[in-house]
Amino acid sequence: MDKRWPVQDAKARFSELLECAMAEGPQVVTKRGVETAVLLPIEQWQRLERMARPNLKELLLASEARTGDLTPARRPRPRRRPQVVE
Repeated sequence: MDKRWPVQDAKARFSELLECAMAEGPQVVTKRGVETAVLLPIEQWQRLERMARPNLKELLLASEARTGDLTPARRPRPRRRPQVVE
């Protein structure tokens, strides 16, 4: 089960917070009673990142294009002045 830490306690006892996260799992930090952040072991974080990343099959079978992140932004180019033909 998650343990909740007020931000003041988390700051004052960070080593203990870290040890609890490694031993017991995710630890929630609250600020003025509102859940603000979570400290969790790196293995859990890496597993969550892997689960969120689509694989090649999912990318190929997706109904929408996912190339927006692959194309770099274009820089604005100055326009040429039209030549006057006489």
